[in-house]
Formats: sequence, C-alpha cells, structure tokens
Amino acid sequence: MILTEDQLQGLLDKSLAELPRGAGWAVVLEGSIAEGFGNPSSDIDFLLIGRAEEDLPTMPSLLFVDGRRVEIRTRSVRQIAEQFRALQEGAKRPGRLSEDLLNRCQRLLHSHPLRGHGLVDEVKAMLPVERFARIAADWWAHRARQSLRHARALLCLGETDEAVDWSRAGLVQTIKSWAAGQGETYLEPKWLSMQLDRADRPDVRDRYWELEAAAPAPGDADAARAHLTACLAFAEDLGLTGVSWRPDRLTVGRVAGVTTWQTGERVHIIRGRREVFALGDHAGTVWRSLVPGRPLTEVLAVAEHTGVADPGPLLAAFLRYGLIRLAWKGGGTVTPSLPLAAPPGPITPPPSTAQPLLSVRGAAVSGPDGIDLVPLPAHRFAAATMALVWSNVVVENAIEDLTGALQRGQWRVAELTARRAVHAALRGLFSAYGVNPLPADSDLVRRIDLLPPATRPIRERAEELLRRTVDSAERGDGLLADLRAYVELVRGTAGADAFPSSFDSADTWRATLELGYDWLRIGAYLDAELPLEEARDLLASNGAQPHQAV
Repeated sequence: MILTEDQLQGLLDKSLAELPRGAGWAVVLEGSIAEGFGNPSSDIDFLLIGRAEEDLPTMPSLLFVDGRRVEIRTRSVRQIAEQFRALQEGAKRPGRLSEDLLNRCQRLLHSHPLRGHGLVDEVKAMLPVERFARIAADWWAHRARQSLRHARALLCLGETDEAVDWSRAGLVQTIKSWAAGQGETYLEPKWLSMQLDRADRPDVRDRYWELEAAAPAPGDADAARAHLTACLAFAEDLGLTGVSWRPDRLTVGRVAGVTTWQTGERVHIIRGRREVFALGDHAGTVWRSLVPGRPLTEVLAVAEHTGVADPGPLLAAFLRYGLIRLAWKGGGTVTPSLPLAAPPGPITPPPSTAQPLLSVRGAAVSGPDGIDLVPLPAHRFAAATMALVWSNVVVENAIEDLTGALQRGQWRVAELTARRAVHAALRGLFSAYGVNPLPADSDLVRRIDLLPPATRPIRERAEELLRRTVDSAERGDGLLADLRAYVELVRGTAGADAFPSSFDSADTWRATLELGYDWLRIGAYLDAELPLEEARDLLASNGAQPHQAV
C-alpha cells in the first residue's frame, strides 16, 4: 500500500477523535488504497463495524485530516450479513443485481483490517472471496454480453458511432469479467491497467490494449464492423458466451404499456399511460411497418421498402425511447448499461416545443422524422384534444343556430348565439395549447395572455364580437360574416382549419363522429374525463350513431 501501517493508524486515531465516543469498533481500510492502488489524492476510506442492533447510517462522515479527505462509514454485523444474503440472492439474476450492493460487499471483502481483527475475520467469513469473485465475474459478463449485442444492433441500424461506443463498453466489461475471475474484483475501471498487470497474463493484457487502441474513427462503418468482430472474438476466447455474430438472433419485440393510437394520419404512442409521443410522417410510416417477433434485419428490410429513405435511425430512436425492445433468442431482452452510471431504462427526450401543441388531427410534430414527446401528461393530452374537438362541434352548432335566428329576425337570440360561438372557439384555442382544465367562459378573453403573443389579434376580434349587438338584418349579416372570419382565424391558429362542417350533411356529420371517436378512444383508455355524457354512447357504438339502422 502507498501508506504504511503506522500512517494508517495515526490517521485513524485522529479521525476517531473527531467522532462521538461509542462502543468499541472493529475498523478496516477500504477502497483503492486497501487494494494496493491509489495515489496522493486518493480518499482514506474507513469502515467501522459494530454489533449494534439498530441500523447504522449509510451516509459517510467526511473529515479532513493531515491534508487528506477521510470518509468514515459504519455497519453493524447484522447489516453486513443482510448485505451478503441480498448479494447471493441477487446473483441468481445478474441483470438486476445492484451495483452499489456489489461494490459495498467487494470493498469489505478486500479491505485491510486495522482494529478488531477477530470481528473482521468473522464478517468476512460470511462470504468466501472465491464465491464473490464468481458473482462479480458473472455480473460483468452479463453487462458485456448486453453491450456487445446492443452494438451489433446499432451497427445494423446504421448508428455506427454509437455502435463503436458500445463495442468499447463491451470490451471493458469483458476484460473486467475475466479479471474478476482472476480475483481482481475491484469495480472501478480506472485501475484496470494495474489490475491487468497484477493478473500476470501479458497475452490477454496486450491483446486488450491493442483492441482498445484500435477503436475506429467516427463514421467508418467498415472499420466499426471489423472492430466489433474482433471484440466478439476476444470475448469468446475469454469464455464469454452468447455473443455470436449471428444477426438473426436479435429480434424486435413489444414493450408492455406501449400502445399505438392514430388520428387521421398522425400516429401517437402512449408510453406507460403517462407520456405521449407524436410521430412525424416518416416516423409514423416506419412505426406502422413494424411486426413484433421478427429478426431485426428483417424488420429493417421491411422498413426500407416503405419509401422512407433511412429508417435505421428511426428504429434506433424507438429503441432508445423504450417504444420497442430488442431480444436475443434464448437470452431475453437486451438491456445494455454502463457501470457507475445511471441505471438502464428508456430515454425521455426533452418535451416538444412545437406550438400549438395539438390539432384536431393530432399532436404537433417537429418534422417528418419527429418522435416528439408531447409536453402534457397523457390524461391531460386526451382531455385537451377531446375538448378541442367538442368545442369545434359547438362552434358549428352555434353558427347553424345563428343563421336560423337571423332568418327569423330573432335579434336577441342571434346576439347570445354569436357569443356562444366566440367562447366555444376560444375553448378550442386554449385546448390546442394544452390548457386543461379550461378557464370559465367569462374569463377566456382575459386569459389569452397565457398563450403566445401570436394569439393577440384573436383577443381583439373576440372582444369586438362579444360587444356586438343586432337589431336589423344588415347588422346580422355583418355579424355572421365577421364571426365566420373570426372562426377561420382561430381554427387556422389552433390547427382545426380542416374541421368538418358538422351539420351540413350526413357525410359531414359522419366525418365529425369519426374524428370525435378517434379521440374518445384515447380518452377512455386513459380514464380522462369525457366532454359530455353522450360521448359514452359514441364509444359504445364504435363511432356510429347509436340508433342507425344496420
């Protein structure tokens, strides 16, 4: 070690003097210095072991002694026993074994005793180091296997640079698995060079460093393929199984809790009933071409025949976002992860900045390749889109009523009906921007300041229309023309310009029902509040009028 026994005992005495007095502790030195690594900047990591019945704190105390940072942790014998039991139970499924648990057990088993040697020997005997070495080797092997499989998939999808990164990760994990089998179980990879020197197998060490240095330059697909092939061969030579080059073993599978919903041409994907992704035209086409259970190479070939120029990156994005999964035949889901980093899991991209967020045909997207996270929780997304559709039905109904009132000279009825249309259009506008629940009708105009500045002209038009009175046919005709222009302006802003003229004919009413049914299905799936009770009948009839003759 880089510190002598006397230096360690002196640091321990000074550290204990800063702590409250307590029962006698057994003390060990953990970490890189205890392993024979370390440098002048390395921490001094003391673990105090006692027979206390209560749980001792997990968080370390940080001290600064003689120019060094000292970390002091405490564990009871019972806590240590529980850690070892949890480790052996978790070792049955290496993919779910906690890295922190593995690290804590490793540090203790390879610690250097300073006080209470008898108690230290007692706790170390609970888990033989040979058994731990096997657990650690299997843990690293599982990660190496997943990383190399993932690299193979990314290379297939044309994500060359990312494939190289995962090849290098798999290479590190492969050699760490081998080193653990040689007794070099320290987890942190930064001391790998010293671990390989100490393992005394120059043939393995030198081949590893050659492969590490041979990582290809960005964008070179042929070199990336050759490098991954070499990494796979090296892994197999070191005894790692399940990393053959056969691409047909990688298959595309469904992900639990991921559902697809289409409104018009827009494809939406709901992840875990919480998040909504809106797909651009190209992304939606590739998504619709997916057939779960097929090999990745076949899925890619089908996607390439859809007319989308480069579907590989889109499939890779679906994979990153957890919308599809990769499986290895006979080996379960491919779940790559890096040590000492965030746990594996789907990426959640930043929310889309497209404005307005919603239209009657679907959520806004950034472009044809967009796989955009809608910046609304899924239930609010559903509620807002249902409100958007329903508000436009109300607008159509109000315009129809206004036309009839003007024909009969019902001026007061016309005024109130026009105001109803103004408010309904505003409800659609607010819904398009994701506002839900909505403000009260009387407050809608004032609350336009919640929306982007581009909506300000709508406020001016709405205020003017709400003040209008009607006492003659001439004024009524002017009101109707201005109201239609106002509705056209709002719908153009809110993405509802293609909304059917619901009450003009049986065909336009059928188009309205079909549009509403698409959104009601999503709302019902997410248990969102329906815009009106009659909507349940539309759901029950699968989008048809409930009393329509068959």
